[in-house]
Amino acid sequence: MKMLPLSEGSFTIDKSKLFVPFNTGMDDLQQRPAGSLLVEVQPFVVVTSEDILLLDAGLGFNNEQGVVQIHQNLMDAGINPSEVTKVLLSHLHKDHAGGISFVDKSSGNRKMSFPNAKYYFQKRELDFAFEKGFPSYITEELECLKSSPQVRLLSNDSGVIDGYIKYEVTGAHSPFHQVYQIVDGGVTIFFGADDAPQLQQMKSRFIAKYDHDGQKSMKLRQDWWEKGHKEKWTFLFYHDIKTPIYEADRTEEIDIV
Repeated sequence: MKMLPLSEGSFTIDKSKLFVPFNTGMDDLQQRPAGSLLVEVQPFVVVTSEDILLLDAGLGFNNEQGVVQIHQNLMDAGINPSEVTKVLLSHLHKDHAGGISFVDKSSGNRKMSFPNAKYYFQKRELDFAFEKGFPSYITEELECLKSSPQVRLLSNDSGVIDGYIKYEVTGAHSPFHQVYQIVDGGVTIFFGADDAPQLQQMKSRFIAKYDHDGQKSMKLRQDWWEKGHKEKWTFLFYHDIKTPIYEADRTEEIDIV
């Protein structure tokens, strides 16, 4: 199994929920508004024996050449966007779902970014996104999900996709946020998205004010951290600048401080 982070760059975000590009080599975090968080925006591509999976879809920005950033990142990794077979979405916040669709320059119409992929996410999350709206959700980017034949709406709190991809609704970061486990070739990948966004949060009793249920998020991270070390999971961290991929080792210290 092959896994690659598709970094879209570093950003700061504050209570305005705007993602402001941040150059870690030049910019001064102290010059940003008080309380700003520094995060990476980092979808992942996972190549299994059966699929080319995309885990969340990034911000949907275009690069300087006008190419959708996630398309460029995939092509840089040797993967044509048309080769993606499944898009696994944890939730539909704009920094995780912005890249699901794009505006075609020739027609001006919005198209699905991955024409041969099936898109998996919670139906309740889609309903909630249109109820809640901006600034967490950008509904015009999500409109195509309502009618696309590529969409596979999930309604259960847990289940298995094609026998090897497990999903579970946690309701921790957001009411209908879900996490994934992918088991292929003896390797277990865990993708916690915004429930488990950074390595350091796995190692500390951290309660985030921006979570729907911060206490639950913290408890889940502790449980996953312990179980992941026992079972030697590979963790994928969507918002971690330094450690996007972490392979757990049973012999490593797992104390939580």
